This record gives sequence, structure tokens and C-alpha cells, in this order.
Amino acid sequence: MRTHSALVTVLGLSLGCLLGSCKMKSIEDSGISTTIDDSKELVAYVNPFIGTAPLTDPAFIGYTPPKDWRVWAGLTYPGSTLPNAMVQLSPITQYGSGAGYEYEDSEIIGFTHTNKGHWNLCHIPILPVSSDADFPFKSGFDKNTEAASPAYYSVYLKDYEVGVRVTSSLRAGFHEYTFKQNAVPKILFDLGRANNNVDEWEILKTGKNTLEGFQRTGGDKVYFSVQLSEQIINLETVDPNESKGYTLLTLDAKNSVVTLKIGLSFVSSANAKNNLKEEIGNKNFETIQKEGISVWEKLLSKIEVTGGTEREKELFYSSLYRSMQWPALRSDVNGDFTDEQGQIQNKGFRFYTNPSLWDTYRNKLVLLSLLSPETVGDIIQSMIERGSNTGFMPTFFHGDHAAPFIAQAYGKGIQNFNVKKAYELLLNNAYKEGGTRPFILEYIEKGFISDPDVKNPNTETKAKAGVSKTLEYALDDHSLAILARDLQDFEHAEDLEKRSMNYKNVYDPKTHFMRGKLADGSFISPFDSEYPYYEYMYREANAWQLSFYVPHDMSGLVNLYENDQAFEQKLDSLFTLPWNPNHIARNVSGFMGQYCHGNQPDHEAPYAYYFINKPYKSQEIIDELLHNYYGVGSEGLALSGMDDAGEMSAWYVFAAAGLYPLSPADNKYLVSLPIFDKVKWNLGEKSLEISKKGTSRKLKNIELNKLPVTTYFLSQEQLIAGGKLILDTK
Repeated sequence: MRTHSALVTVLGLSLGCLLGSCKMKSIEDSGISTTIDDSKELVAYVNPFIGTAPLTDPAFIGYTPPKDWRVWAGLTYPGSTLPNAMVQLSPITQYGSGAGYEYEDSEIIGFTHTNKGHWNLCHIPILPVSSDADFPFKSGFDKNTEAASPAYYSVYLKDYEVGVRVTSSLRAGFHEYTFKQNAVPKILFDLGRANNNVDEWEILKTGKNTLEGFQRTGGDKVYFSVQLSEQIINLETVDPNESKGYTLLTLDAKNSVVTLKIGLSFVSSANAKNNLKEEIGNKNFETIQKEGISVWEKLLSKIEVTGGTEREKELFYSSLYRSMQWPALRSDVNGDFTDEQGQIQNKGFRFYTNPSLWDTYRNKLVLLSLLSPETVGDIIQSMIERGSNTGFMPTFFHGDHAAPFIAQAYGKGIQNFNVKKAYELLLNNAYKEGGTRPFILEYIEKGFISDPDVKNPNTETKAKAGVSKTLEYALDDHSLAILARDLQDFEHAEDLEKRSMNYKNVYDPKTHFMRGKLADGSFISPFDSEYPYYEYMYREANAWQLSFYVPHDMSGLVNLYENDQAFEQKLDSLFTLPWNPNHIARNVSGFMGQYCHGNQPDHEAPYAYYFINKPYKSQEIIDELLHNYYGVGSEGLALSGMDDAGEMSAWYVFAAAGLYPLSPADNKYLVSLPIFDKVKWNLGEKSLEISKKGTSRKLKNIELNKLPVTTYFLSQEQLIAGGKLILDTK
């Protein structure tokens, strides 16, 4: 590994590197790239910088971005966190920018403690500064001084001459600042800023070296408690409670190394103090970092890969790492949490944020259910807690994808939640107006959701997104029918399964497209299959990208065509018809023909060839996406689209590992060829080991425990039972 020895001493990086957890960037002839050491620990393969860099090549993006546009690529953060933690401790280069960190920026303006990559959060900004620092506070930094790994981030702030290391626990952060000798240490609490507008903030000195306070942005009120290694000799607050306000601490200059430990809580400052005491207490930096590495190593080792290139392993474990960070914990060590009405509750489970269901139901939440089932049960119970106040199970953004999420979890045997209450709320979603499913009565009456007749609609036109809703509700109906059968409610199961065929009502047999309809049932005309919309007929997609979205009944979709050849020709065109560079939507990028890997709506489409018995054609598409749509750009750090709380990353994990949950609630996995020689899924008492015979990328036969598998699917029961899955390509 190429390092900078002087900086290693200043920043104290050597321990992290020796632990096999240090990811540094080195200058190569082709630009800045990442290198890894030869440690066998899986955390050594994780590169948190992947997803932080921009997409800049118009040929790859699919169009030339308008001036000052940053295409929504990745939007991840490189800071320290644990799986599904409350704290994500990461550098900020500009607010209102997704995750707050943009790789191409050259100045750091703070280190914040919450993150998702979604234009919100980024609470409690803190920045060590020099004695002569003044507003606006910021420091340049050299990229080759940055290092990041699971539960670790470090950098050298050259303007302030301060080395920074951070690590974290579930609910607390640990900062270590190395000031130059004889400097007067100062620390900025930039509480007037976050990724949202700050409504209110407060900071109080509670002892010689302790502080507490809060920051409120919208519905989030985040409390904090701080313990410093040095005494506070001055606390200056400028414009208190104003959006530009801040507090500047001056510390005793006895030591050049200053530590700052901070606990967070969404309940109270007292709880934040207790979280800090219980999770960090008197432990030193190295101990917290080691504990974080251990947590991540245990989780990453649930999927072990052998063979493949070092780059493929880096992309795989970085994607797995990124898949396991959201939803985020919101309850404290003592179990307290604040409910939707602002009341403090304690009900014996860990309380989490809502999942990003529209983005992640299709693969990321399935992966989370496989690797962290107890966490998933608590997430669902948290959703029930919120839904109990409204009568409806909450959703996220679009669709009703709590249905596939909860159905697949229950089908996996996850039962540490109130399934009867969950089912009651989901039935309300599916049958009652005014809740999670807009226009549900029209859907029930007509079997589809219409859109208005708009003259000359454009990408920004807002309406019902009727095609997307019809297709998504059909999948949700199928998913809820599965849960209904599991709970012996056969009447609802039958009705919902019939409704799951409603996708056929927006299918146009003349054009083979899923098309928008007017209220009278006629297709909207004129019709441009290539034009993308945010919310008219289609949600963040065009007709091509939604016309293969029937994950629960792909065989039925094929049967709507004249024959398999007609379906194949249409699917071929999806991946080959060039994208029109005049069609511009900010979060729709990274095309293969009309197929868009940079956004979720058509992520199932590469697997569609399986349903005409041509898995090798799917494999060609999958391999192309794995090899050329992740870790792209001049730095090799960009993604083809927004990671969306881990969905883009989870797609990579499943596709690279050889199993994909096409219809999540069914708890069956389409078998494809992994890019590794062997993949071990360590989920049950016995591992499932997937390996290949031959070097071809054409799947011929599947054998499980020496017995032939006659379908392309592996069941949840088979996955958990373990054994050897042999994929014959000879």
C-alpha cells in the first residue's frame, strides 16, 4: 500500500492499516484510485468512497447534463458507521447535496453525525479549527490524506493544520484531533446548519469539559452530550438559534491530541449522555474502532466469496457494506424512543426509521432479512407502531411495498413483531381510501389507475403516475395474498390474487407496452414510449422501463405476447434501442439501450429472459452491468445512479453472488452464475456453497446436493438448509 509516512504519524493511521481496515487513495498515472492491502479480513475489501464520486461522461450518463447539474450518482458518504446505527459520522463538503460529501470537492466544512444520502439529516456539525480561524469556517484537504474503512475515517485539514480521526458505536461518535504543537485548540459546533433548514438549536456547558444541547430540523430533534479530553476555557456563541449561528469552543492547550466523545439521542440530553456512557465510556479510540471492525467482519462473513479479482471483491464487499446501513436506529440504550406524536415510549423493541420501501423492497430489504433477521423484526414493529396511529401501514414515496417486505420476512420465519396487527394495517392499505395507496377505490373499481388528458406533457408533469401505481399495486396485492394464505385468511387471499392480475389492464397488445389510460379506459394518445416522466403515467421511468415490470407473474406477461419470439424481440430492443440524449431526467441515467440501471423501476428486467428459457441472454446483461456500471468514472468510484439507501448496492450483491429475489414475497431466488469461483451463504446451521463447473457463462444444469434442480429457482428453505449448489456450464 502506498502511504505517506509523515501523515501516518500525524493522523495515527497505522493501527487501522495494521488491522486490515485502512482504505487509502494513492495517486496513479490514470488519476486517483483506491488500493487495498493483502489482509484476509473482509473489512479490508470495503471501500467507503465508492459511490461518492460524480458521473461526468455524457456518453455513459446518456445525455449532456445542463450547466451546474450533478447527476444523481451514488450519493453515499465515506464516514464511520455500524450496521443500522443511529450514528453516521462523516465529513461534509456542502450542505443540501445528498449525503453532504461530494468527492470532487476540496474543502471540508464539518463532520456530522447522521446520514442517509437523501438530502436530509447531517445533524450536529463539528469541526476542529486553528486559533486564528474565522467565519466562514472551512479547510482544504488533500485527497491522498483521506482514509476510510468500516467504522473509521481520517483526513488532514491543511488550512487548520489538524489531523482528524473518527470512529463510532451505535449511538455515539468518537473524534480525535491532532493539533500542531503549542496550538490553541478550538472546536466549532456549527449548529445553525444541517442538510435541512435548522429550526432551533441550543448548546450548554455542563462541566469543565462537558456539553449538552440539541438541534431541531423539521420533525427531527436530535439531542447530544459531549465529553472532551481537555477543559473548556471559553465558549463563544454567535447568533444563537439563527440559521447562520454557531458556537466556538476554546480549549486548554496542554495536549496536542484532543478527543471528543459525543452521544446522540432522539429523546433527551440525559439519554444521549447515557448512550455515550454505556457505549464508549472510558474506552479509547482504538478499542471502539476494533469493536466496529469486529461487528462488520461478522456481518460481512455471512457471504464469503472465493476467486474473482481483487476489484470484484472490493466492489462486492463495499456493496454489501453499503446495503446494511439503513434503516437507522432511533431508540436509546435504555429502550426509550420518541413516537410520531412526540411522546416518549419504551416497548421492549429497538425503534428504527421507516425503510425506503420504494427503493429497497425489491432486494436490499430481502438481503437485510437474510443477514439480520432480528433487526428486520424490530423495523417492522417500528412501522406497526407508526401505523397504529393512522390506521395504515406506512410506506415510502410510492406504492405499498410494506406488503412484499413484511410478507417475505414472515415467510422467512421472522416473527418478532405483531403479525396480526401488521396484517390488519396492510389490509387497510389495500382496501381503504385515504391511506397509503392513493386512488385505491379507482383501482378496485376499474382494475387500473387513470391519468388525466394533458396536452404536451413533459418530464415534470405531475399527475397520478397511473401505470406505475397499477403495476406496483398488483405486485403488492400478490404479496399480501401470500401473507393472507400464511395467516389462513383464504377469502382475502383469493381476492388479492385476482387483483394481482390487474397489470394486464394497462398492457397494450398492439404495441406491447404498458400504457397510460384515461378514466374512460382508452389509452392516452399521442404516445412516446421513450419519453421519461417523473409522475405522469410512469414514476421516474418511460414506457420501455415499466413494460417488463411484472415480477410476480413473468410467465403471465410472456403469455400476453403472440409467442416467445415476440417477447424476446421486445426484450432485445429494451437493451439495444439507443437512448435519446434529448430526454433528460436528473435521476434517470446509466443506460443500456432504453434500460436504465441508474434508477430502480426496471432492475428486474435483466432476468426476464429466464422466462423464455434463455438464461444465457440474461447472464450477458447481468455480467455487463456488474462489470461496467459499478465503480465507474476516472476515479473508479462512481455508481451509475443513486444508491438509494443501499438498493443499487444490494442488486450488485445478489447478482454477483448468483441469487436474485425477483418477486420478494415469494421467497424464491432466481439462480444465475456468480462472478466468483465459489460463494458461501452462511445463513443457517449449514452453509450453502455455490460453485461452477466449466468456464462458460451459459447455465446448462443445476444440481443441489447431487440431485437435479428442474427449475431456475432456489427456495428459501433450500437456501437455509445449505449444502452444495453446482452450476453446470459445460
